[in-house]
Amino acid sequence: MTKKKETPFNNPFSGVKLEQARAPAKAAPPPPPKRKVQVEKPLDEESAMFLEAVGAVGPVRQVKERVGPPEPPTAAQLKRPNEEAESLARLAELVSDGGEFELSDSDEFVEGSVRGFDQGVMRKLRAGDFTTQATLDLHGLTREQAKPSLEAFIQKCRIAGHRCVLVVTGRGLNSTDQIPVLKRGAQEWLTHGRVAKQVLGFCSAKPKDGGMGAIYVLLRR
Repeated sequence: MTKKKETPFNNPFSGVKLEQARAPAKAAPPPPPKRKVQVEKPLDEESAMFLEAVGAVGPVRQVKERVGPPEPPTAAQLKRPNEEAESLARLAELVSDGGEFELSDSDEFVEGSVRGFDQGVMRKLRAGDFTTQATLDLHGLTREQAKPSLEAFIQKCRIAGHRCVLVVTGRGLNSTDQIPVLKRGAQEWLTHGRVAKQVLGFCSAKPKDGGMGAIYVLLRR
């Protein structure tokens, strides 16, 4: 009896397992990055009280403002005179050289002021409206003694910031020939030399302050 040849079974998937086995294994995905966890430190008692009082605090937002260039001055502003600057300039001219004094006197009344001095201020000085802040009494001094005394007094008062002072000269009624030596001397010293550079004006005082035997002196600032 003749044996039949067995036909091999055609398995189309016979090589699949082998190929899969031979295929290189895929690399495992990397692990996710580790996250840093910030551990809040416990607050001390003072910080806890502060947070409880003010509540939650957020970041401050900075708002930037755009500032444009300043507007140019108008034509009217450019032409407007600066009265304060002009007054200061006139005063500086008077202070620089002491100024030239304008004098006005009679038998007993004396008055003088630097040229260009404000007459409104001069009227107030005549009326005794300024409070005298210091007094110098020249009674009993000779002419030679009175001059340095007056110079030192005016200098001291100017440094102290005084504006109006009183100089008592007497009327000279008891002098030889009734000539008011100290009164005439004071008028001369107030308008010449070092003293004149510190004086704006002067005039005979009101009766309550010595009358014709005393002089109000208005000092420069």
